[in-house]
Amino acid sequence: MVDDKKEPVLTEIADVHAVWSPEPLVSAQQKQKSHDKKTVFASNLVEVIRSEFFEKINASIAATLDKEHLTEQVNRAVSEIVDRHKMPLNWLEQNLIVQDLLHDMLGVGPIESLLKDVSVTDILVNGPDKIFVERNGLLELTELNFRDEFHLLEVARRIAASVGRRIDETSPMVDARLEDGSRVNIIIAPLSIKGTILSIRKFPKNVLSLMDLANVNAMSEQMASFLEIVSEARLNILVSGGTGAGKTTLLNSLSKHIRSAERVVTIEDAAEINLQQPHVISLETRQRNVEGKGEVSQRDLLRNALRMRPDRIIIGEVRGAEAHEMLQAMNTGHDGSMSTIHANSPRDALIRLEDLVISHYSSFQPQTIRRQIVSSIDLLIHVARDYEGQRFIQFISEVVGLEGEVVVLQDLFTAEISVSDLELTTPRQSFKRQPVRPICMSKIEQQGLGGRMKEVLNV
Repeated sequence: MVDDKKEPVLTEIADVHAVWSPEPLVSAQQKQKSHDKKTVFASNLVEVIRSEFFEKINASIAATLDKEHLTEQVNRAVSEIVDRHKMPLNWLEQNLIVQDLLHDMLGVGPIESLLKDVSVTDILVNGPDKIFVERNGLLELTELNFRDEFHLLEVARRIAASVGRRIDETSPMVDARLEDGSRVNIIIAPLSIKGTILSIRKFPKNVLSLMDLANVNAMSEQMASFLEIVSEARLNILVSGGTGAGKTTLLNSLSKHIRSAERVVTIEDAAEINLQQPHVISLETRQRNVEGKGEVSQRDLLRNALRMRPDRIIIGEVRGAEAHEMLQAMNTGHDGSMSTIHANSPRDALIRLEDLVISHYSSFQPQTIRRQIVSSIDLLIHVARDYEGQRFIQFISEVVGLEGEVVVLQDLFTAEISVSDLELTTPRQSFKRQPVRPICMSKIEQQGLGGRMKEVLNV
């Protein structure tokens, strides 16, 4: 029930016949097929409603209303506009317009529906009329679009404002997080030649278990059982892979097997890790403000986390100076720590990790860094994505030691695709257990999990 004493969202609607153009909606030169005319006609009706609605809206009052009250007021306003102009719109069409207006006022405009679509993992807006989504690892162009560049920019500004940031020519790049946890990157002109660009990475609310991933052929059941044990046994794990290969998804799945009694600190640029344990401290970086001050990096958070008495530290992605602090944490009593890194193979992951440390600590010798890597990291899990978008674990490798100047890796599990498999419509990976005894077995036995691991590996 609406409180009639409250000031309405819309001011009194005046006679707006001047807004309603008496000219034909489609000129003689633009005549097309009948269904095309209806589409243009409907589009013009929506624009008339939208134009009048936003001209009359009292934004300061609308901002104070809860969603239910605001929805009722917007419904009333749209019905009044439709009645005034005697528009041929039924109740369902009016309701769609109301939802569209609410998305503009509270959400992210025309892409609001994509945020609610569980099959969509990425939303990529390349200007007002090109909106792509990723489903099942493959990109596709949608039929959705923003009205114009100004509409898209307004949505981008609202997203930035929601996290206390602003987006303009002086600050043309922003990383933000939506209310549902989705990560957003915004870049506008002059850095973007084609106007405002939005990149949204969605994350499932329900964390998949390792066995769930095995059921979709991302790994074998034996691999899933192996990873369950090494996660519980507090091995230090680095997950590598390319963009969109499923690194964070796997990290979330691994973290489900952390014991509930352990205190876990997560450190991320944008919160993506979704831990189910009861004792989790989540830390998030902060970018510098327009004055160039106030930045808090992953390195700063990691240094602070070491003073918070963590049992484990999980870094969403290592990509800067925090690489050295992460290795130190793994080597100084914080066993079971995990992170991800962008790389094309387990070997490349170690090379990149070494480069990250050297680039910020030029006085360090490569040999010293390699010794630290060997003493810190137990397992490397490399994830990949095939040409049809199927994500899978390509390698599970362990760090064995140092021979001369080379870090020695030993593959425990590998994924193989035969030549004949490539001719199939849907290729299926085959996973192979390498006939070697894991060096990490001694650490697993120290945690009382040696018997379980021997059953899994049949040794």
